[in-house]
Amino acid sequence: MTTTTNTEASVHEREAFDPASATIAIVTYNRSALLSKLLASIVRMDPHPGRVVVIDNASVDDTAEVVESFREQIPATIIYRRLETNTGGSGGFSEGMRVAYDLGSTWMWLMDDDVEVLPDGLARMGAWAPRFKSIQGRRYDYDGSEFYWQYRLSIPLGIPIPFAPAGFDESGYREMNSGCFEGMFIHRDIVQKIGLPDPRFFIYWDDSVYGWLASRQTTAVIVDEFVLRRTREIRQWDMGVRHLNASSNAYRYYIMRNRGHMRHYFQAHGAHRPVRFAVGTFLTFAKELIRLVFVEHTVRGTSNLWRGLRDGRKIARDASWEPMPALEAAPR
Repeated sequence: MTTTTNTEASVHEREAFDPASATIAIVTYNRSALLSKLLASIVRMDPHPGRVVVIDNASVDDTAEVVESFREQIPATIIYRRLETNTGGSGGFSEGMRVAYDLGSTWMWLMDDDVEVLPDGLARMGAWAPRFKSIQGRRYDYDGSEFYWQYRLSIPLGIPIPFAPAGFDESGYREMNSGCFEGMFIHRDIVQKIGLPDPRFFIYWDDSVYGWLASRQTTAVIVDEFVLRRTREIRQWDMGVRHLNASSNAYRYYIMRNRGHMRHYFQAHGAHRPVRFAVGTFLTFAKELIRLVFVEHTVRGTSNLWRGLRDGRKIARDASWEPMPALEAAPR
């Protein structure tokens, strides 16, 4: 008589991946040319997802017409939502995930409009789906080089660990405690537990915090699979070990302001360490000064850092602040 071990049983009980159960959720804003490249790459995918959700952050270009032109080309259901106002990446991904979740999607694959999917991208992600429920694939940069992403956070400091090991061993993955909405592949069970992405961030730190929340519920991993390619060139400072990208005044403001939201999330989960978090805030401010000088070759823009720091402190003192709630179970 054959005896089935616990390990073998757990393997048999793993949920097989069905590409039709996956939804690609895209957030776009006034970049129809880039969105067109992404949708064209989805046409070339094999296999295809069951649905493609496009969240339009109140664009005033021809985004709606571009989406409509792909309805007959993409062998998947396309859901287009145009928001009344620009809610930022945070609000867009929150709405995109809500739509995908309410539609019963098992897997949600999030991405901005400035990437394209490699033809076998979904197959590569799906190969890991029976083992993990929060997965990040790898990306090629605009020039075809490997895009380096800091996949681990120092929770006490509230900042990415600058030089987390980038190499992979024979397992083909590394555990992470962060996230990036440019390629996050997440199971509905985790979304139900931690709720939707928080739209209050608008931009920045939203995906880092969401990935951290996911890692508290499941083993979150970055896998050695290239599945996306960036289609927008960004000015960079090549530091050898890594690159430092150019940013914007809005970016500088929100990177400081949103540390108030981040602090609340850490407090809600017993992870806030006041002194070390303050050090992390100082290091974030210093990094943005370095970015201004060495990438953008200017010192203008520091007022946005100070304004963000001030408003972040107001958020941190808000006694009425509550984290995003868990979701009600929706039918698949």
